[in-house]
Amino acid sequence: MKLGAFSISLAVKDIEASKTFYETLGFSVFAGELDKNYLIMKNESTLIGLFQGMFEGNILTFNPGWDQDANTLKNFDDVRDIQKHLKSNDVSFAQEIDAGDSGPASFVILDPDGNAILVDQHI
Repeated sequence: MKLGAFSISLAVKDIEASKTFYETLGFSVFAGELDKNYLIMKNESTLIGLFQGMFEGNILTFNPGWDQDANTLKNFDDVRDIQKHLKSNDVSFAQEIDAGDSGPASFVILDPDGNAILVDQHI
């Protein structure tokens, strides 16, 4: 199963302070908008999303169809196929998508410890 680009999405209290902290660790702004309270920070192939006031708790994020530079991949597993595979293996969903749709879509599952995993396809 190809899950695509990986990042961790952090729920932050002060996006400016978090931006400065991660810049100290060698990250730079890759995408996002500070005035909209979200930034994607990058250090080599490592991505961290900073999100202020958008959700509670941190989320592991996978983006089918994208590489770590947000370039579209020619070959990838569609998010609906991934969902179908997980359902056939009795994985419970916190949020599902309609398997009949196409294009951008996402779902959320929880790991055994309650950590949220977002599979978010943008293409």
